[in-house]
Amino acid sequence: MKRLLLSALVLFCITPLLIFPQNRNSKEFLPGADILIRENLPLIKGKQIGVVTNHTALLKNGTLLADSLAHIPGINIKALFSPEHGIRGNEEAGAGVKDGRDPVTGIRVISLYGKNYKPRHEDLEGIDLLLFDIQDIGARYFTYISTLYYTIESCAENKLPLIVLDRPNPVAPLKTDGPVTENKFRSFIAVAPIPVIHGMTVGELALLFNSIIEKEKGVKCEIKVIKMSNWDRKHFLDYYSPFWVKPSPNMASLETTVIYGGTCLIEGTNVSEGRGTSAPFLTIGAPFINSAMLIKELQKDKIDGVRFLPAEFTPADIPGTATNPKYKNELCRGISIKITDRNKVEPLKLGVKLIYALKKLYPQFGFKDRTIDNLFGASYLREMINKGGKPEKIFLRWQKELNNFINLKKKFLLY
Repeated sequence: MKRLLLSALVLFCITPLLIFPQNRNSKEFLPGADILIRENLPLIKGKQIGVVTNHTALLKNGTLLADSLAHIPGINIKALFSPEHGIRGNEEAGAGVKDGRDPVTGIRVISLYGKNYKPRHEDLEGIDLLLFDIQDIGARYFTYISTLYYTIESCAENKLPLIVLDRPNPVAPLKTDGPVTENKFRSFIAVAPIPVIHGMTVGELALLFNSIIEKEKGVKCEIKVIKMSNWDRKHFLDYYSPFWVKPSPNMASLETTVIYGGTCLIEGTNVSEGRGTSAPFLTIGAPFINSAMLIKELQKDKIDGVRFLPAEFTPADIPGTATNPKYKNELCRGISIKITDRNKVEPLKLGVKLIYALKKLYPQFGFKDRTIDNLFGASYLREMINKGGKPEKIFLRWQKELNNFINLKKKFLLY
């Protein structure tokens, strides 16, 4: 009996984990990476390739794209290009990524999150084409799409083809929402004129970004998007897989990702966004906040899809996740956000209403002006809140530009 149990355990351990098991409909979902390996290897065989990737580029069997490609005869990976958080996803937010060697494959790693944000001409010498495969989370602030933008720009300038392996927008059912970034506030957390909740996949964004770059720079990249099979933007990511792979150390769950498009704005204030806790972006607070008072104020708005619970927490250093978080080792009080119906959540509007309530209730509340403006992509959120402007007026301010973007993006949608 013991031998049987041991054999079963060994079999379980060596059997690849199916990251994308058969989904609930009868058709098999596959990300672009699997489609590349199953059907499109001739596109890259015999060529010197560079791969812009990280730990999120998983195949259905649970192995990483770079690890799999490195073992396929005729595939020659000349370099790996790393976004924020590193090739293996173990660097915390904001920590620079260094050039080096990938510890698993031994392939040279070139950082795109340090001194340089885009591949330089010398980085691309001897490379015939680039692959891009990184999981986005659907919010403009997330720097992986900024890395995509600069990769496209570099490929266009260096006349190098780019293949983008598409992946789901994990929060695709959320409404496209928010201000379109004003040019003077474009930065690495707002790299292009798109709204905060953009509603697109990385493949679709690549086509849109290429159009923007051509218009602004007069150069265009030759892009091929390897589409997913049997993906529908009506579903959240867990429809296709029960497994959550953290896109970044603080993106702890799909629920975090749903709310992140709104509560990330708290980073631009003197209130804690929950870094240094087990539930960042779902936990909001500061030493000067009264939980009951804040919840009562938020409940006046009847915010759909969530409920607010009182929370007490003490932010602390968490190795690889949070260093020197706001109010480190200080007792904070505030709220824990629980999602009750994610199909009704409007995260950005929730974030604005939360900031409005904090400003209304607490004289101690304040903005980090440059950070909040860069996150929001405009200065009017801060300016209107400081003057007592109601959230509804802020929403109206961005509606026209949002409608224009929604019409624009239709020609780049692939699904």
